[in-house]
Amino acid sequence: MTEQFDIPSASNNVPEFTVSEISGAIRRTLEGTFSRVRVRGEITELKRYPSGHVYFSLKDERGKISGVVWRGSVSRLGLVPENGVEIIATGKISAYGERSSYQLVVERMEYAGEGALLARIERLRLKLAEEGLFDTARKKAIPLLPRVIGVVTSPQGAVLHDICTTLQRRFPRPVIVWPVPVQGEGAAARIAAAIDGFSQLDGLGAVPRPDVLIVARGGGSLEDLMAFNDEAVTGVRQHPQLPQKWLCQCARNFWRILSTEMQGQWARFPVCCKRPA
Repeated sequence: MTEQFDIPSASNNVPEFTVSEISGAIRRTLEGTFSRVRVRGEITELKRYPSGHVYFSLKDERGKISGVVWRGSVSRLGLVPENGVEIIATGKISAYGERSSYQLVVERMEYAGEGALLARIERLRLKLAEEGLFDTARKKAIPLLPRVIGVVTSPQGAVLHDICTTLQRRFPRPVIVWPVPVQGEGAAARIAAAIDGFSQLDGLGAVPRPDVLIVARGGGSLEDLMAFNDEAVTGVRQHPQLPQKWLCQCARNFWRILSTEMQGQWARFPVCCKRPA
């Protein structure tokens, strides 16, 4: 008599999972392994939604990953994301089992070195040049004897002291200071708001209207100077109601920045703000 035995097939030795089990396992692996990462790549496919969330992709020559900045993180991001800019994004990987997808949830961004910064500046420079904002005809003449001088700068540091002491020594005039941060998050918006604020003065109230406006900062790296390469700042300087006849950018640095190219004169040091660089 021959006995019959059931021979198990090879497939019976392979573990079986439900869809939710395998997707959950993949999610836990991804989020556990990449709970905090820094990813370098070029921003592409950037989209801002009415909800306040920002969606984009990061790419390099060999791959691409989707990314998102939730609304609550946008103001703390560290820079304004733009297509074509190479950055280093800090965040975590999050997976979605329902769509079998994953993305980088970004909390911070920084420019990926001076090369990325210079590329961004050059793109904006070309855009502004096409709009004619660097044309000599648009630049306002320097008043020979300004009565009041406005200064937009940080109240800390040596820059304001240099300007005030030099003016007192060479050309005593009333100085109105509009204090702003000159670098970091929100600096560009604050600088632009200060310039616009000076433009709203009519000279009839307690605060006189400056004839000359100096927008100044001290030294620093190219990244430190990026607030002065921001379109918000360069754009407001062409405000049609701006009463000042001379806008001067002083930077204790060898970097020539976009906001200076829109002015009649530029000085490398605050103490030289009455002389061309």
